[in-house]
Amino acid sequence: MKRLLITGGTGFIGSHTCITLLQNGYELVVIDSFANSNQKVLEKIKIINEINNLECKNLSFIKCDLRDLNLLNSIFEDSYKNKKIIDGVLHFSGLKSIPESFKYPLNYWDNNVNGTINLLKVMDKYSCHMIVFSSSATVYGGCKKKLIDEDQFCDPISPYGMTKYVIEKMLHNLYLSNSSDWKIANLRYFNPIGAHPSGLIGENPLSNSSNIFPKINNVALGKEKEINIFGNDWPTKDGTCLRDYIHVMDLAEGHLMALKYLERNSSVITNLNLGTGQGTTVIELINIFQEVNKVKIPYHFTSRRKGDHGLLVADNSMSKLLLNWEPKKNITDMCKDGWRWYKNNSLE
Repeated sequence: MKRLLITGGTGFIGSHTCITLLQNGYELVVIDSFANSNQKVLEKIKIINEINNLECKNLSFIKCDLRDLNLLNSIFEDSYKNKKIIDGVLHFSGLKSIPESFKYPLNYWDNNVNGTINLLKVMDKYSCHMIVFSSSATVYGGCKKKLIDEDQFCDPISPYGMTKYVIEKMLHNLYLSNSSDWKIANLRYFNPIGAHPSGLIGENPLSNSSNIFPKINNVALGKEKEINIFGNDWPTKDGTCLRDYIHVMDLAEGHLMALKYLERNSSVITNLNLGTGQGTTVIELINIFQEVNKVKIPYHFTSRRKGDHGLLVADNSMSKLLLNWEPKKNITDMCKDGWRWYKNNSLE
């Protein structure tokens, strides 16, 4: 059984990926600082595990901030001493709000970049050379192409996107320094939404999220009066931003397939888009959410937001080819599953 370290494993994408990995026979050591996630997620993962008749002994947790180099080192050292070697890492940990990154850029460089440097130092020390990195489509910056492929010039327009791009470059440098050992996949996410179909876990940031889907859910539940739409003059069919929304469970499956791809290769580094290849405008997303969930979402238009761009849709052909991966869920599934989770957990 392969043993994996999952950083940021109680966050939105990390927690859903943990479920997929456990269902596919991996043993997980999850670390998180709970800076923007809830410890209750661990119990929910265990409940889903039990529903699927899986043993909870394959999941352990250690509270850890990646900037704590000594604690991080002890995690690897204890695994090594106990002959329970960590075979690879899925690295989700990091701050991820684009608007917040403009306000507090040093926090983003410190958490995202310094934390990753510590992680890579310790991995290298203990000869753990396989990593799947949670990158982002924000590394591309603005783009007028209909579909963005991995060869698109990277020019991040936010501090958040820049930290992701710098980590990608750092991983590339690391690979070139020892290409016979390192196996690296940089997964560039587009716009993950939705939730686990059980309704037990979903997107639940502790801070006020700038992401559109939590905002829609808050308005649907009456926690907020209306949703702000940042601009109605973008070059799209209705003037609102066009995004590639992907179900979080399809994204989790993409991580599993990326991990398997690294496992069957002796040495590799790759950048891969994870999206559906289908664009949905903000207005279309709101209308679909209203229709499938029988709720009203009042909205109003405001000025464009710093760090946004009008078009961001994935060319996912490389991921399909290399990973044998295909998104299975559509925008209706995303809206149904996300709302089910939010209604069930709105008081937590």
